[in-house]
Amino acid sequence: MDVLKDKSKKSYAHVSRYSSFPFYYHTKDDKYIYGVTSQLIQDVPYVAHTLTDGDTLDSLADHYYGRPDLYWVIADYNKIQDPFINLLSKFKVILIPSLSNITFKAQ
Repeated sequence: MDVLKDKSKKSYAHVSRYSSFPFYYHTKDDKYIYGVTSQLIQDVPYVAHTLTDGDTLDSLADHYYGRPDLYWVIADYNKIQDPFINLLSKFKVILIPSLSNITFKAQ
């Protein structure tokens, strides 16, 4: 018996990593469960930012996008899993994807 049904995707009016985030209704638990988010497609225009002391993901997002809450775009594009990473300890250059061109891999 299939306990997951009604696969759906939420729709967002803004850029969101959850734009293709599937969720299902679990009939045995009477709850919604969520699938895995999609990663950004890497084939979009970007700016190569040479890091300086004090650069953080949110400060870069604020500088390039005017929104520090979009730090996850830069993290995902550079395959950074820890948003609190000391960037200079791991990178010399960070790629900043063009926000207007980002798309997500199909699920």
